[in-house]
Amino acid sequence: MNSFFFNPKTPNDIAHELVEKIKQRRKKLKISQAQLASKSGVSLGSIKRFESRYQISLNSFIKILIALNLEQDLENLFTQKSYNSIDEVING
Repeated sequence: MNSFFFNPKTPNDIAHELVEKIKQRRKKLKISQAQLASKSGVSLGSIKRFESRYQISLNSFIKILIALNLEQDLENLFTQKSYNSIDEVING
C-alpha cells in the first residue's frame, strides 16, 4: 500500500484558510488592524500584508497570535497523539 498522502490543497489555500480564521478572530474581538498592530508590536503594514497576501515573518505571526490570545492553539499544533493501528485507537 502506498503511504503517500495526497493533499489537494496548495500552500496558498492553507495560508488563506489560516489567515481567514485569524482575521475572523480579530473581528470577533472588535480589534482593528491598527489596534492589533499596536497590541502585538507588529507594524500596520505587516498586518495588512499578512491579511491580504499571507506574508509575514514567523516572529510577527507569533506576536499576532499572542495578541489575539491564540498562542495555546499554536502550542497544541503538533501535540495530537498518533496511532499505529486501529487497536491503539480502541485501547488508547
